[in-house]
Amino acid sequence: MARINIIFYSMYGHTYKMAEAEAQGAREIEGVEVNIYRVQETVPEDILIKSGAKKAQESFKHLPIATLDSLKQADAIIFGTPTRFGMMAAQMRQFLDTTGGLWSRGELVGKIGSIFTTTSTQHGGQESTILSFHTTLLHHGMIIVGLPFTLPALNDTSSVHGGTPYGASAIINSENNSPTELELEIAKMQGKRVAEIAKKLFG
Repeated sequence: MARINIIFYSMYGHTYKMAEAEAQGAREIEGVEVNIYRVQETVPEDILIKSGAKKAQESFKHLPIATLDSLKQADAIIFGTPTRFGMMAAQMRQFLDTTGGLWSRGELVGKIGSIFTTTSTQHGGQESTILSFHTTLLHHGMIIVGLPFTLPALNDTSSVHGGTPYGASAIINSENNSPTELELEIAKMQGKRVAEIAKKLFG
């Protein structure tokens, strides 16, 4: 059975909602095991409380915190991060910066890696976040999986929304304050695609 681990960081819960959609899509494929992990928060608690993030994070505090074993034990890893100035969040970067031992032993070589993200603006750097994240995966020798344009949702121009061939994404603004149904559908497609490929390679 192929094992897929979804590892995300989320401050206000938006990226968590995308992670849930990724997991839902992956679980549509028989013969795979899907687990979700959250990256450890590093922001001081008083700041989390003042910003409202502490309350928002209550919705996913039940999830286990990602460790190096969360990477080692997986056949495929789907990473999720909000965008910070066109790059991954510092919390995710800090987690990845602890993987030097895995890199030196080649323990992630040949595993599948895939990325999704969220931003608060349409041009907030979704694609640059995913593409720059790929650099770390390539250093680990991972097999990168994105989304093909054969998926109709990627060609939908009826509204402003996230979704790239590099990975699922969502635009979070004050009006919707949540990924749209289309963005969640694209995330589900990504999870399902990763699961299909993982099953072929490792099932």
